[in-house]
Parts: sequence; C-alpha cells; structure tokens
Amino acid sequence: MLQLQAIRQDPKWVKERLAVKYFSQENIVDEILKLDEQRKKLQLEFDNTQAKINSSSKEIGLLMAKGEKEKAEALKQGVPSLKTSLQPISDQLAETEKRLQNELVKLPNLPSEKVPAGRTPEDNVTVKEGGDKPSLPKDALPHWELAKKYDLIDFELGNKITGSGFPVYKNKGAKLQRTLIQYFLEYNIAAGYTEYLPPHMVNETTAFGTGQLPDKEGQMYHMPEDNFFMIPTSEVPVTNIYRHDTEGSRFAR
Repeated sequence: MLQLQAIRQDPKWVKERLAVKYFSQENIVDEILKLDEQRKKLQLEFDNTQAKINSSSKEIGLLMAKGEKEKAEALKQGVPSLKTSLQPISDQLAETEKRLQNELVKLPNLPSEKVPAGRTPEDNVTVKEGGDKPSLPKDALPHWELAKKYDLIDFELGNKITGSGFPVYKNKGAKLQRTLIQYFLEYNIAAGYTEYLPPHMVNETTAFGTGQLPDKEGQMYHMPEDNFFMIPTSEVPVTNIYRHDTEGSRFAR
C-alpha cells in the first residue's frame, strides 16, 4: 500500500506513475488528500477539546486547593458540555480514518521511473541480452508433447486428483523440478541472499500488504475459521518480511 506521506508530498508524481500502469481512477488520489485534510482538522479539534478539558480540570483542582470553591464550581459547569462534544468528534475521526484507509488500499504500487508506458511486448525496453538464442528445427515438439513422449508429466492424473491446471510431475520430470529448485536456492545463497521457508498461508494484514486484498478475495483460497489465505506465490509472505520498512524508499531519504 502506498504511504500517505508519499501522496501528500507529490500527488502529481503519483498520478503520473499510476498513468504508466493505465490506472484509470486517479480521482482516488484527490479523495485521499481530501479525507486526509478532513482527518487532520478533526484530530486538531479533538486535541483542542481534550486540552480544554484537561486545562479546566487542572484549574478546578488549583481553585479548590486555594479554597475558591465557588469559582471551581462555576468552572465545573462547562466541563460536561466539553466532554459531551468530544465523543461525536471522536466518532467522526474514526469514520474518516476508516474511509481514508479504504481509499488507500485501492491504489496499486507505483512502477519505477525506469518503467516505460506501454501495453504490448513491443513497448518494453531491452535492458540486457546474453547468450545465444536457440534456433528450433521445424519438427520441434511443444512441451506438452515432449512431456508425454518422455513420460515427464501426467496431465490426466493431475486432473483426476485435483483438476485442470494441476499436473503430476513424474520420473525425470519430478527430478528436474526438484533439481531446479535446489540449484536456484544454492546459486542465490552463494550470491549472498538469505534463504527463507515462509508459511503457505497468511493472515489478512499480509494479504493487504501485497495488494491481494481488498479486491482479489474471489481469486484466493480462504480458510474462514482462521481467516487465513493460501498464498498465490512466495511473493506474498516474503515481501511482507519488509512490511513497514521504508529504508531505501524514494520518500524516506
């Protein structure tokens, strides 16, 4: 979720980056700023009212200590009305903060300034190329035929056990999957990365942290009893390791 501070600092830049993603609801940025101003005014009103109550209570105590009971009683008359006015302000503040949060989570993450605008692969910018591009022969087989020919993947069995899109890897196909996982883990550990084995289920806050919620509930497997969500990729738990860590942020310098 975008930090409110970032939107406050440069709303025009935020809108420009959202436009790169073809996000069509840039009015949400204006609504967020409006709600933020409303929240600050209510917070100030709440703080000032609370300060008056505290000041009056302190003054009443001093007057009582001096024996000026009549002045103290007169001052007491105004305190109940101040306390009564405090609750509606508190309610409005809580409601505004809730609305503000609901708008904030609607905004996607902003793309890097290096990311070009575009909708097709042709709009991408080639940063680096390496190695030789293979040239396949005319009689090259697609992967599903190769998998069947060498008995690497059993699509029918996966469909039987679970459903479409859940293949069963077998023989050298299963070994290849296991070997690739091990290879990339070892390769990246050697490069200085830290290995994690995160949970495959996450709580609601974590799902919000990577943008799966609030708009993708219907695309995630949900465990209502514990209110846990099955992760779509390791991005969800791994990214949340750094939730609330703003070091390196454009706006944290």
